[in-house]
Amino acid sequence: MAVYAWRGINASGKSVKGVRDADSPKALRAALKRDGVMVTEVLERSEAAKKSAREIDLRRFFRRVSSMDIAIATQQLAVLLRSGIPLVEALTAMIDQLEQEEIRAAFTDARDKVNEGSSFADALRQHPKIFSNLYVNMVAAGEASGTLEAVLQRLAEFLDAQSKLKGKVASALAYPAFMALASSVIILIMMTVVVPKVTAIFEDFEQALPWYTELLIWASDVVTGYWWLLFAMLGGGITWFRRWKKTEEGRKKWDLFVLRVPLFGQLLLMVAVSRFARTLATLLSSGVPVLKAMDITRNVLGNTELMRVVEEARASVREGEGLAKPLRASKRFPPIVTHMIAIGERSGQLEEMLEHVAAAYDQQVDVRVQAITSLLEPLIIVIMGGISGAIAFSILMPLLQINEFVG
Repeated sequence: MAVYAWRGINASGKSVKGVRDADSPKALRAALKRDGVMVTEVLERSEAAKKSAREIDLRRFFRRVSSMDIAIATQQLAVLLRSGIPLVEALTAMIDQLEQEEIRAAFTDARDKVNEGSSFADALRQHPKIFSNLYVNMVAAGEASGTLEAVLQRLAEFLDAQSKLKGKVASALAYPAFMALASSVIILIMMTVVVPKVTAIFEDFEQALPWYTELLIWASDVVTGYWWLLFAMLGGGITWFRRWKKTEEGRKKWDLFVLRVPLFGQLLLMVAVSRFARTLATLLSSGVPVLKAMDITRNVLGNTELMRVVEEARASVREGEGLAKPLRASKRFPPIVTHMIAIGERSGQLEEMLEHVAAAYDQQVDVRVQAITSLLEPLIIVIMGGISGAIAFSILMPLLQINEFVG
């Protein structure tokens, strides 16, 4: 079978499109006609890719494959395999339920390669933008041990937990970020529109203005007359920072800095510890060798300082030492974490202890995010009120003085 991208019109007269496998374009048209779709265009997957490369699809820049989408697909596949359905047939049934085009195309391609004799892990490895190294290695371990359905179930639970954790952090910080942006826009409007009109009346009076009013007028003139330069400097600064952060030295310094930032540094460490513990526990319980599991876990941390610590711990494990000792020596991981890992190593229940660590730190992340949100909201209000009050004070005081002078 080949994979085709198609466009058509459904029974309601709406334009629809999708990706589907069929023996030929004619068979695809017949199948879609039975579904009530009149096909207007059919392209084989390779031809569709070439055509899309020539077209500008703005939605591609906003459409992302989320870990939740992959978790749902993985959960469905695990259920089908647990029911005794062979892998190829399970993939076919699961693909029919998918709506996300990128995931559907990736699983369809993987299904075809498995049908040709490739392993499922090797087929998934051809789509690194969708299936992470962790995902592929867990599938490979499941295939090697004959427990693919159990590994897929564990992988779906892992992806779901990671997606929920990320969503909690993002949703909790969204409101303070919106308030900060709205406050900045309001103050910018006051400086460029309100202040110039009000302070223009001071020009008619030959009276010295207070220093804070002079400073306000100067700031308003700079923002109004040189806004383009300020935006250029802001854009240049952001561009320079992003390029600097991509360098090896810049990323190391930045990652070390964010861990030391008050409030947020501790939150980022908690998120990293939770991700480390859950990822390592999931890999080990899926049968991935400990050194390979630590290598994969190191790459999902996203912080070079913590990655360095895990790499040093991996080297120690390779030499026959335990995991807890080098993590404790780094002083980056909290003592309770290294203590629980040490207990898990001694009792032979490392995976269970890591799961407990992940669950505990997930709860701590929730508490810390709520605390930060509760602190940021009034802080932003106070800052905005202070700036607005300072502007009003700088305008009203000279007006009062002028009234006294005139009187």
